[in-house]
Amino acid sequence: MGASLSNLTENGTGNGGPGLGDIPESCVACVFLYLTPPEICNLARLNRAFRGAASSDAVWEAKLPSNYHLLLHLLSHPDVYQNLSKKDIFALLSRPLPFDDGNKVVWVDRFTGRVCMSISAKAMAITGIEDRRYWNWVRTEESRFNVVAYLQQIWWFEVDGVVKFPFPPDIYTLSFRIHLGRFSKRLGRRVSNFDHTHGWDIKPVRFEFSTSDGQQASHECFLDDIHQDDANGSYKRGCWIEYKVGEFIVSKSDPETEVRFSMKQIDCTHSKGGLCVDSVSIIPVELKERRRRGVLK
Repeated sequence: MGASLSNLTENGTGNGGPGLGDIPESCVACVFLYLTPPEICNLARLNRAFRGAASSDAVWEAKLPSNYHLLLHLLSHPDVYQNLSKKDIFALLSRPLPFDDGNKVVWVDRFTGRVCMSISAKAMAITGIEDRRYWNWVRTEESRFNVVAYLQQIWWFEVDGVVKFPFPPDIYTLSFRIHLGRFSKRLGRRVSNFDHTHGWDIKPVRFEFSTSDGQQASHECFLDDIHQDDANGSYKRGCWIEYKVGEFIVSKSDPETEVRFSMKQIDCTHSKGGLCVDSVSIIPVELKERRRRGVLK
């Protein structure tokens, strides 16, 4: 059986009939236009024609975002990369590209070629962040930026941020990634501490964003549903949760889209604390939904 498969993938089936190796490279390239990059790379191992088609600039240019050349300018020496094959450019852009002093990263999703972004808490304006009585920066491997902002206690809670970027045309969703409680490792096990966690069940936190072309979205929710606790405690405590703020549409990359976002709870009648702020993500809606359903890993 192994010999038969080997013959099929090369030139013929072993009895004089046609095989996959007889398919013109141009035809294989047309098929590859409908496949994902990982599928293309797997099929490239079949034979010479598939391998040649899998290196075609026409195939990989179709997988790249329309403004991929603008993403190359985030690199330290963009001119060096202009002469790379489109396949190598895709591989390069599918890795996180840091900018704004490393506090923001952008990358091309390796399955869909869509542009994604993550913005660290370090790039945001946080009320009281300089006062260690209220906030601390905590190093952790659980953040792609290796650091999160931890709130011990404060009365006026406000986090604001802005990003201006040539997003390619798409529909994007914006979310905050936050964690109730402080976490650490003890004897190799992850443990959470909720000694400072309080006040998030009294009044809701308001999430908002607005774009430079007038789109807006807002959302309010209680971060700590202690009234819904069961025997295992609140499901919102001790884990990272992404709070979706809303969606916005980008119709063209030029001019750049500016997005301003915030989360706040500024009712000073009570204090609140015990919260980690990691980042804000801007991800294509379709991609986020597919990941939620487990279609993409």
